[in-house]
Amino acid sequence: MDDTRDTRDPAEPRAAAPSAAAGNAAAGALALRPLTARSIVLSTLLGHHPPQLPARALVRAGALFGAAEGTVRVALTRMVAAGDLEQSGGAYRLTDRLLARQARQDDSRAPRTRRWDGGWEIAVVTSDRRAAPERAALRQAMAALRLAELREGTWLRPANLVRPRPAVAAEQCAWLTGAPEGDPVRLAAWLWDLDGWAARARLLSAALERADGPAERFTVAAAVLRHLLADPVLPTGLLPSDWPGADLRRHYDAFERELRALLPQYAGD
Repeated sequence: MDDTRDTRDPAEPRAAAPSAAAGNAAAGALALRPLTARSIVLSTLLGHHPPQLPARALVRAGALFGAAEGTVRVALTRMVAAGDLEQSGGAYRLTDRLLARQARQDDSRAPRTRRWDGGWEIAVVTSDRRAAPERAALRQAMAALRLAELREGTWLRPANLVRPRPAVAAEQCAWLTGAPEGDPVRLAAWLWDLDGWAARARLLSAALERADGPAERFTVAAAVLRHLLADPVLPTGLLPSDWPGADLRRHYDAFERELRALLPQYAGD
């Protein structure tokens, strides 16, 4: 384990590292990913349960958002080749890797929480030597578990979430329960860029409200889902009083109801 210690004071809010997303949020603008045939297919399947649809349904979804049939079919072929989709009997379904992403996405929309008693879950890496892929896998798992890194090899968060721990996290870490001696509100503000997340959430809510047409609303909604994956889902007592997480989820739910009305029969003739 690297013994280099973080000398920052957790009593002081963390200064977030500059990023394109944070800069755009501060400027009152959003950098949204362009809508492509692949993103239409992927988002449609991620939002469908079970995540399997016939080609004709995916072609119709593409047409709704401005993608030509040929473009959608080329995207389907490439996604099968890339291991994103499996094809069987004229239908396409997500592969296991993307099924895990769908589970994380569903959880981000409706996180499973429990009453918080003030305790924190703490994970400490116990292996002295780990290969780069193992370290990367652990970092990805910790992000999915919504833990923050206090220092190299030490991760923590309030123990208010209900979710299983993947094997990679259980195998590489010792898991403890404790509580900070200082102010937990300050610690949470130091571990997570709460102001930055909230600012972008408000911009996304406003953008989804004013988006004109299905294609634009679809583009913003996809960005909303990505942003919800980054919500730390902290107990209410550790969040700013005007935290916009619930409002952003309500806006996305309204969009999904609208989408279902636009595509009433995914598997129709």
